[in-house]
This record gives sequence, structure tokens and C-alpha cells, in this order.
Amino acid sequence: MGWNCFSCVIDQEKQEISQVYKSKDYPWEIYPLKELLHATNNFHNDNKIGEGGFGSVYWGRTTKGTEIAVKRLKTMSAKAEMEFAVEVEILGRVRHKNLLGLRGFYAGGDERLIVYDYMPNHSLITHLHGQLASDCLLDWRRRMSIIIGSAEGLAYLHHEANPHIIHRDIKASNVLLDKEFQAKVADFGFAKLIPEGVSHLTTRVKGTLGYLAPEYAMWGKVSESCDVYSFGVLLLEIISAKKPLEKLPGGVKRDIVQWVTPYVQKGAFDHIADPRLKGKFDQNQLKSTVMIALRCTDSNAENRPSMFEVVDWLKGGVGRRKKETSEVENIVDEEDEDNDTDYEEYRYKIEKSNMRRTRV
Repeated sequence: MGWNCFSCVIDQEKQEISQVYKSKDYPWEIYPLKELLHATNNFHNDNKIGEGGFGSVYWGRTTKGTEIAVKRLKTMSAKAEMEFAVEVEILGRVRHKNLLGLRGFYAGGDERLIVYDYMPNHSLITHLHGQLASDCLLDWRRRMSIIIGSAEGLAYLHHEANPHIIHRDIKASNVLLDKEFQAKVADFGFAKLIPEGVSHLTTRVKGTLGYLAPEYAMWGKVSESCDVYSFGVLLLEIISAKKPLEKLPGGVKRDIVQWVTPYVQKGAFDHIADPRLKGKFDQNQLKSTVMIALRCTDSNAENRPSMFEVVDWLKGGVGRRKKETSEVENIVDEEDEDNDTDYEEYRYKIEKSNMRRTRV
């Protein structure tokens, strides 16, 4: 498709989006450029609070005194234009307490700006690996709240949004924290809408190494299950404060699932928890949450749970799903009784539990 033709399509989409946002059901604004320039001090470097592949994010304050975050796309290209259109469209479809709220946007000339609610506690990655990591502001209670909130946001995208939405870039830097440390899943530039009746799509691989499901990384096969895999990696990252991928001596890379597996085999769950917690965590929650993460990161996409199941397991679950959670915990208990269990036997127990789950 030629650029002129593409531009016509985008212009039409933007007009349609603008009309939707002007309706009384959607309280988002189309901001004047002058107002956003003033709010961010002309996008001054001192106002920059984040940077991604397609643009930078700036803190700002409106003339009414409201704090905002403004995402400014770097360059005007077909890819950048598409990310802008996709993110605005997706955010126009969703409203959930655990998804980052859209306040409005600006589209004119070579500028594409998206305005969000400002998150004073920044992104999860700053607390796990960044500037705020040493402060250890994330105690066990907050970590579990962030895990459950992120899971609920994803469950909404997969099961309640219409059409269903695959995020495709679940990672620590895309989970933001409000003033109460409530999780807000953000950055929908890579998201895909899944038409009803379609189980998966084949597409160009997007996302971040360490979080990608194997079937997606290798073949571009994307489904809700890919987000489940990424969430499982994120879950282990939140618990342990280990990065999804680490470089070992000799240049060999080890992912977080490979790192955690030997500890699970030995029943040494205490070694998985972030040392900065200094042992202040719920032992049973730690065990069950790690095992849920391993279910999410099963190499076979068909064996992974749905995000609805994950939410129920994390919150304690009821009925059938509570039974499934207890089956996971039973595996842990059996491992505790025999620390010499080898990896093959451990995998067999996981697979046997998965088979019981699918028969229910």
C-alpha cells in the first residue's frame, strides 16, 4: 500500500476516532498542541519520565493543575502512525480499574501525542530493577496486590472486552503504579483485536525477549495464551526481583523459568523470594503463586490456564477452580516430602495435574 493511500486510511480512522471521543459516553479530550507544550515545558528533557521503542513519555501539569503523562511519538512513519491509531482505538474500547486510563490525544502535522493519567509511583520495573529498587517499597502485600490487579486487567482484555484483545507486550515496564500502588496495565501499541470465533492469529513477532511464549517467538502464532505466558514470567519476576533473562559466564543466557525450576524441585521456595523482603512473606502464598506461574509458562500453549482461572487461583478460587489450585499445592507438598525427586518426575506430576484439569 502506498504512503498516500495509507495516509487516507489513517485520516479516515482519526476522523472516526475523534467523533467517537466527542460523544457523551467517552469523556476524553482532543487536546490543543499549545496546551500540551505548556504542560510539559516544551517537552523538556527534565520532564521525561520514560522512553520506549516508538516514543518518549513526559510528565506535565495542565493549566487546571492536573498532572498528566504525555507519550510523544519519535518520528512520523507508517509504523508510528499505526501504533498511535491502534493504541487510541484500543484505549477507546476498554475501561477497567487495572488498565491505564486515556485522558485524550493530539494528532496534527508531524505530532502524535497520547495523554494518560499520571502514575506517581512510576512503573513496576523501577521498583524491581531501577532507581527505586533499593528503597524496597514493594512489600509482600503490595506485590500480591500488583499481581492480582495485573491479572484482572488482562482477564478483562481477554474475556470481557469486545472484541477480545491480546496485549502482546506484557512486561514490568508496562505495569504502572498509581498513588496507592494499584497496578495499571499500559502500552497497547502492539495489541491485537481478536474477532469472535478466531482462536489465534499469525503475525510478525513483537514484544520483549524473555517474556515471549515459544510458539509466538518461533512461528508468530499469537493468542491469549501468549499473554498468559508473559504474565507467568512477570509473576516470577515480581516475586523474585530477578530479570526475565540473565547472562551467565561465557555469554550463555538463562531465563527465569530455568532459574526457578531447580528450587521448586527441591522445595526450596524461600530461595525464590526477593532477598530484600527479608523473609517477610506468606509461605503458602509463595508456593502456590510460583506453581501458578509455572502453569502459565508451560511450553505447551494448550496446557496453560486462562486468565480467568489465574485470577481465581490467585484470589483463592471457589468450586472447581479451588480444587485445581489445591491440586497444584499438592504437587508442592509432594516435592517437599522428597527433595531428591528428579526433573522428569516433577514434570510428570505437573502434566498429570494438567490432565486432571482438562477432564473436569
